[in-house]
Amino acid sequence: MTNDTPAIPLSHLDHLWFQVSGTLCNLTCHHCFISCSPKNRSFGYLSLAEVRRRLDESVALGVKEYYFTGGEPFLNPEMVPILCETLKYGSATVLTNGTVFKDEWLETLRDAESKSLYSLEFRVSIDGFSPETNDPIRGDGTFDRAMRGVMQLVKHDFLPIITAARTWADQAEAEVVGSFERMLKDAGYSRPRLKILPTLQLGAEEQRTCGYHDSERVTREMMDGYDVSQLVCEHSRIVTDRGVHVCPILIESADSLLGESLERAAVPFRLVHGVCLTCYQYGAICSNASRGSVR
Repeated sequence: MTNDTPAIPLSHLDHLWFQVSGTLCNLTCHHCFISCSPKNRSFGYLSLAEVRRRLDESVALGVKEYYFTGGEPFLNPEMVPILCETLKYGSATVLTNGTVFKDEWLETLRDAESKSLYSLEFRVSIDGFSPETNDPIRGDGTFDRAMRGVMQLVKHDFLPIITAARTWADQAEAEVVGSFERMLKDAGYSRPRLKILPTLQLGAEEQRTCGYHDSERVTREMMDGYDVSQLVCEHSRIVTDRGVHVCPILIESADSLLGESLERAAVPFRLVHGVCLTCYQYGAICSNASRGSVR
């Protein structure tokens, strides 16, 4: 760390995240920035009681949206009650691979949303528009399984946001986005929503390609005239079974753990990591703002 490293204060807590299934996932994706897998238990589940405690804690801080990630959130046996409880407090978004849904879960969640003042969003990770483009990254058979999950959501009146990490060349962007939208419409999702994400050179992706170079850092000079609200750490925090961290991307970094309470975690964070540069370059990569959406 140098004096050239900018520190970003938490201006307001708009978004509160929960690492609800820890690092446990039913898939082992080659580009996962936390290396989640069926064997990774370095972070544990959050219980309904713990989530409820954090929801109560968040009210006085003005949180507007709640996000749930993992691992695969629906491996947590209390995931459906957790989402139903959250809808009493605010809008909820769950990031999922879409491969483990049960119709009775989605029926319960649809009914809970219909009775709530707030919305429930699903973000389903599919990293290619066909088995040939998706499965080498996410595993054999995952495209078909994820698409079954997407259509389950559509059948239950949800409009999932399909999220894809950019593993193709920049010049192929328009072609890939168009192929995604055509595939989704052909499958019966008539109003597809698509969010393209940058790959993050951490975890499994660091092993698949490469990590960040020492020169890839945000400097104070780069912050001149920059809209800091585009940075996740300016308006978000994430709860894990260890405490409150700065953002969903950095939970495995020791300096990301800021405190036990949301109030104690409301401290500035220095952008010392290479991945902070990716967040700086693309902005709002963790929020629901979508690209190429068709309404």
